[in-house]
Formats: sequence, C-alpha cells, structure tokens
Amino acid sequence: MARSAIEWTESTWNPVTGCTKVSPGCANCYAERMARRLQAMGQPNYARGFQLAVHEHVLETPLRWKRPQMIFVNSMSDLFHEDVPFDFVLRVFEVMRQAHWHTFQVLTKRAQRLEELAHSLPWPSNVWMGVSVETREYIGRIDHLRRAPAATKFLSLEPLLGPLPDLDLRGIDWVIVGGESGPRARPMEEAWVISIRDQCRAASVPFFFKQWGGKNKKRAGRQLQGTTWDEMPRSAQNVSDDQLVMA
Repeated sequence: MARSAIEWTESTWNPVTGCTKVSPGCANCYAERMARRLQAMGQPNYARGFQLAVHEHVLETPLRWKRPQMIFVNSMSDLFHEDVPFDFVLRVFEVMRQAHWHTFQVLTKRAQRLEELAHSLPWPSNVWMGVSVETREYIGRIDHLRRAPAATKFLSLEPLLGPLPDLDLRGIDWVIVGGESGPRARPMEEAWVISIRDQCRAASVPFFFKQWGGKNKKRAGRQLQGTTWDEMPRSAQNVSDDQLVMA
C-alpha cells in the first residue's frame, strides 16, 4: 500500500509513471524530482527516470487492498497523456470499476484528451475526475471536464500562479487550492485564494485549501484567515458510510 502525505487523499497508485510538461504549472514538477530520486535509489519502476512508462504489473494492486480508501491515480504521471494507449486507460478504468469499495481520484492537465476518450470509458460512481488549472489561460480545461460523464468532478487549482476571477463552477463538485512548494516555489497571493473560496461558497461548492507552499511548506501551514478548510464532495459522505459497513 502506497501511503500518501497529500492532504486530500490516502494512498497513491501509479500504473503509469513519467510525463512531459504542457503548461506553466509543470515547470517545477514535484513528480519529476521524486522520479529522479527513485531512479538513483534503484527503484525498478523508475529505471527510465521521468520518461513515460506503463506498468502492467501494478494494474491489479488496488484489488488487493481490502480496506476502503481514497486513492490518487497516477500521482507520478497523467493517465490521459497522449502516449498512454487507450487500451491501457480502459484497463485502468476496469480495475477501478472492479475495486468498487475504493474511491479513485484521477487528475489531468490533458483535459482535451479526457473529453475525447470520456464517452468510450466506463464511469463507475467511485471514480472522481479532476483537471488542474493554474492560471486563467487554462480555465478552458474546466469545460472539457464538465462534458465528461464522471459522477464527481473536481478542480485542482495548484500550483495557483495567478488570480482566477469569475470561475464557472456549474457541474463542479469540489475545488482544491494550493501554492507551489519546493526550492523554486513561485509565490501565491492570499487575495487569489480568498476570491476562490468566496466563489465556492457562493456556488455551494466544497472548498479544500491544501497549503501555502513555499520552500518550507510545513512552516507556512495551510490555514486561510485562521481556518483550516477541509471540505470534501458530498459523495465523500457515501464513502464514509461504506467504510463503516465494511470495517
């Protein structure tokens, strides 16, 4: 079981590793740094560093995890990368369908390919689909997401690199906001975060503030105006009920 320190999930599952940069949010990619480190440690899944690779041998891993949990899919890649074959994407979705006791969180920056493939994929209710948006130049990704038949749709506004006024949150079930972390972290302004929080509250969309980020993200913390914002989608209540039943 790959336990995760990411605040909005519990575990990670990486049937795909490696990626390529598509927009400014990718510039200081944490997954790329981690992949280089794992390559140096001799981890076999990262023998090629951050070059894209699919890993058939880990496809069925969630089926062996019996305790229901939130699972972030491909924290070290992008399932909708153009070099991931459709048949492999379909097999990932089939495993998620079979592992119905888990909740799977899939996140992409390649929202156009998501929309292109979406109606050829099964969408069980335990699959949450999200897109990343870092600046207003990429809000079009939200429209692609809106047209996908996922039961739960979410936005990851991280790393937030600029203001996002007038977000269209129709059909969106959850919004995550976070600043960039690491040695080259770019700053995030409080006013940007407050604006997004207020837009979420006006639209009755759950808001989750992940972190301020920076070079020392633990010291910076994750409170916004003295409050920790850990709101989750309404569908998460069903997850909790299922966990109680299966415990």
